[in-house]
Amino acid sequence: MKLCAVQLTSGLDWEANITEVKACIEKAVLEGVQLIVLPENALLFDGKSMRRLAESAPIQEKIFKMLTDFSIQYRVWIIVGSHPSLMRPDGSIVSEKRVRQSCLVFSPSGDIEGRYDKIHLFDVNVTDKVGSYKESDFIEPGELTPVVVDIDGLKVGLTICYDLRFPELFRILVDMGAELIVVPAAFTYVTGEAHWNVLLQSRAIENQVFVLGVNQCGYHTKNRQTYGHSVCYSPWGDTLGFLKEEPDNLYVEIDRDRITQCRASMPVLQHRRFK
Repeated sequence: MKLCAVQLTSGLDWEANITEVKACIEKAVLEGVQLIVLPENALLFDGKSMRRLAESAPIQEKIFKMLTDFSIQYRVWIIVGSHPSLMRPDGSIVSEKRVRQSCLVFSPSGDIEGRYDKIHLFDVNVTDKVGSYKESDFIEPGELTPVVVDIDGLKVGLTICYDLRFPELFRILVDMGAELIVVPAAFTYVTGEAHWNVLLQSRAIENQVFVLGVNQCGYHTKNRQTYGHSVCYSPWGDTLGFLKEEPDNLYVEIDRDRITQCRASMPVLQHRRFK
């Protein structure tokens, strides 16, 4: 399977963001990709505005209509790294002025074939211009329900950003059959420079699966800077492709035979003693 990771510098204007997303999708389609993955906060990079966007039915309908049209028109799978949702999977409404941060999978027929709500929230202190992050102020964590979606025969596990620091989630996704795990993110520059690549590569090596990190990049506001460096690692930990710190498309070929070969030569998962 050929896939594309779209590295963006999303801002506070969802219409400008989705226009940029469309341009990136059109460019990717010319390369013959089957799957396009957008980063976290692809359509809105503003935690304080998430609830307002989620509460606006006309805007939500317009956004979902556009994403559906993109997938149908270009006959591709599209993973929207995250999008604010007012409703939980059971249909109840999120309370306390928060939203769910939902990773959504659109099929070439325009249907939503998968939804994963971010479990781990980024409530930390970072030595950058923002200093303190507290996602729990505007995001409600999802249920402890890992999600794997079948995309044209490839089993794809869904995570979002801070989930990357919790290896148990990745191991569960592999136990569920995941062959590729996507990590749409908005990793800060400071934490990204320190940990982004080593964490992604580790998750790939220890689970013997493909791991695709799709990050935001650049300055989104005066103080908010993300790291970029979107990258894909093989089950052996090889770098299959990477970007630097500017918006761009990353194209990668996924060959599932590499998983079989890796696990046959080094059957780490079979040697597990703790399950």
